[in-house]
Amino acid sequence: MKPYHIHPSPLAINCKGRLLSLSQPVVMGIINLTEDSFYESSGTHELHRVVEKAGQHLAEGAAILDLGAQSSRPGATMIGPEEEIRRLMPAIHAILNHYPEAIISVDTWYAQVAERAILAGAAIINDISAGDLDPGMIPIAGKLQVPYIAMHMQGKPATMQEKPQYTDVVAEVLDYLKQKLAVCRAAGIKDFVADPGFGFGKTLAHNYALMNHLQLFGEVLGVPVLTGISRKSMIYKLLGNGPADSLNGTTVLNTIALQKGSKILRVHDVKAAVEAVKITEMMRGN
Repeated sequence: MKPYHIHPSPLAINCKGRLLSLSQPVVMGIINLTEDSFYESSGTHELHRVVEKAGQHLAEGAAILDLGAQSSRPGATMIGPEEEIRRLMPAIHAILNHYPEAIISVDTWYAQVAERAILAGAAIINDISAGDLDPGMIPIAGKLQVPYIAMHMQGKPATMQEKPQYTDVVAEVLDYLKQKLAVCRAAGIKDFVADPGFGFGKTLAHNYALMNHLQLFGEVLGVPVLTGISRKSMIYKLLGNGPADSLNGTTVLNTIALQKGSKILRVHDVKAAVEAVKITEMMRGN
């Protein structure tokens, strides 16, 4: 692997005028506004249950609530921006009505959806395609001046796990995110968060190679790194169980990610992740 220059990572991101400190890692709680999820217990579309889930995540220590109206599991059927907006808008309004201080991230690859969500009160854009599925996304994120989470994905959700191939997965994903960072900076995006995209167009070996070198992403890019491995197949296929039995494996990998400098953990189980943060920070002397 070629040598890289090391850059310090910022200690906060600006969420529509509110600084979210990343001097210690934070936890992002997943709220799926669909029943079509690889982890059945995470999906809900009933508004009162969405608010309940938001309250639970916040009570357990989540700093961010990540709302997604479209499943990105392998083989999932894509829905259009209009349906995403129909699912998202009531959820954003309901959560902010009950928890006005909540920081909401919108998980979408549609620029139209991202803009509507931010104007409705969301504060972060989380794009699994890093602008590749909608060329309007990065310009919109720059215009709105909100943090932008850019994830690496080889292919598209429907086909990404068929035959993912890399010559050097770590170098290729790192270089991809480096290029995206430059494009985002040119578009006026000040707060860029890098996500290596565990499970998105990667084999088991690719995922663990990325985890083994995760510290490089923060060091080389000089931006916060988000790790999203919660109950994914890289855990349950290795352990021979299923998503419902993968909390322990998730916590192990989240702990490793924290030790390698990850600043945001995207999870289904907030309490366990917050505990992992507290323990790793104690070990660091923070």
